[in-house]
Amino acid sequence: MTTNRLNAGTFADKIGIQRSNMSHVLTGRNKPSLDFIEKVLIAFPRVNAHWLIFGDLSSQNEPNSILSPVPSFKRLEANKNEASVANEMIDPLLNSKKGVTNKKIVKVITFYDDFTFDEYKTN
Repeated sequence: MTTNRLNAGTFADKIGIQRSNMSHVLTGRNKPSLDFIEKVLIAFPRVNAHWLIFGDLSSQNEPNSILSPVPSFKRLEANKNEASVANEMIDPLLNSKKGVTNKKIVKVITFYDDFTFDEYKTN
């Protein structure tokens, strides 16, 4: 909230929860649920999940930052559409898992730090 200069109400609105639930989490009345954590990570994809869940970064092998770097993917070929590029980048990851074959990406959503996003769908 501090990094994005948001008050509790605005933060609650951005992640899609009731303001009273946000207040209860902040005061310690309730612990954040898995749904709450998931909503934070979706709304703010650069937030370090380990830090959000465990509150520290001491056991990680990455720089001590509550924000994770945004992964950068370079285009494989400029003339391909975004969906086919995404499939070529992700397919090896999918196929490396046992029993996962012949899956194709149907939608890619890119979230930006200014709270905007782009959505790409296959044809």
